[in-house]
Parts: sequence; structure tokens; C-alpha cells
Amino acid sequence: MKKSKLILGFGLGLLTISGLVLIAADHIDAPSVTGAASDITDVFTFQGQDTKNLVFVVNTQGLLSPNKTADAAFNENVMIEINIDNNGDYVEDLVIQAIKRGNTMYFFGPYKPSATGTKSTIDVSQSSGQVAISAYKATPITYSINGMKFFAGPRDDPFFFDLGQFQAILGGTATGFNNPGRDTFAGTNVLALVVEVPKAKLGGTGTLNIWSETKKKQ
Repeated sequence: MKKSKLILGFGLGLLTISGLVLIAADHIDAPSVTGAASDITDVFTFQGQDTKNLVFVVNTQGLLSPNKTADAAFNENVMIEINIDNNGDYVEDLVIQAIKRGNTMYFFGPYKPSATGTKSTIDVSQSSGQVAISAYKATPITYSINGMKFFAGPRDDPFFFDLGQFQAILGGTATGFNNPGRDTFAGTNVLALVVEVPKAKLGGTGTLNIWSETKKKQ
């Protein structure tokens, strides 16, 4: 069985899944990786159109201008890993892993990892699907197999945040956000990874804790 050893690059915080939609965002907070393939901007988890499924979205390489988006690419040496804790101990019981080879994104899991924490291996026997990476402004490519659905490619940044007003609140010149506010990320793009998974594959019967990491090949 061939396995690829990878070491942690950077991660994003914990989501507790007890409702239908949860998000976590981290724009411009990691200067050493900002704009790089290991830079996670958002993690979204929500119930699919098919209510028996859960959708995971991991966005990377934020603040891409329209002129820069076509040149942005996933890195073959950076794995994106979605961690799932289904028993409440805040240790991953299952992982979903994705890594690029050529113009294709390959997915593995969900499966129980052989090790937890900052180092991971990919068990290629746990392959769950693959999808061609969509090009900027082209018709999005999706792929479905065994109840799972996959997408990888550029998307408009879906996260709404009024950074200027937030800074004004911190500086004491404003007391709250405006309605409507100004979307600081309007007109910028991200590279998105989307996986839809039947809930039956995720284990547990209650709350799921979800977090995502990017891990760089050692």
C-alpha cells in the first residue's frame, strides 16, 4: 500500500456542527502564507440540497483579483485535509483529503486516519473520487460517485465582511456595523474545494466538530 507522508503547513479553527450552516474565516491573518496554496480563507459546512448529505467547502488563496485568478493554482505538494471529530474528544476520527495531480483533484475518505495531529499520510486505497479542476470563467466541472460530489476551482469569495467598519469599531470611531455594510472582499476570488458527503459516512449521531488544515509534503 503506497502512502505519501506530509507535514502540517497551516490550519484553520474548529467548527461545531449542530445546526445546518456554520462558517469560519481567516483573511489576511497569516502573512507568511497569504496568497499561497496553503492559505485557508474560509471553511463552510452546511446541509446539502439532499438533506441526507453534508457539504464541506474549504477556500484558499484569498484576495485574488480577476486579473490574477486565471494564474492561481492548487499546489501538488499541498494537501487539503478536512478533519471530522464525531465523538466529542476534539481529535479527528475521520479525514477527507484532497491533493492535486496535473489538472485533476483527487479525493480520499472519509476514513479513519492512521495518525492524528500535525502529520498525515494518504491511504490511496481510500480513494473516493476525482474531478478535473475548473478553469476561471469556464463552466464549472463537478463529478459524482457513490453518493459523493466534488468540485475544485476558482469561485467568487463568498465571505462578507466590512473590514473598514470593523477597524473603525476597534479604533473607537464607530460603535457598530452598518446595515448594509461594505463588502471588503467584493470582486475578489478564491480557489474553492467542495465535497458533498452522505451523513451516513460520517459516523456519530449528534454534534460533529470540523476543522480544516493544509499540509505540505515533507
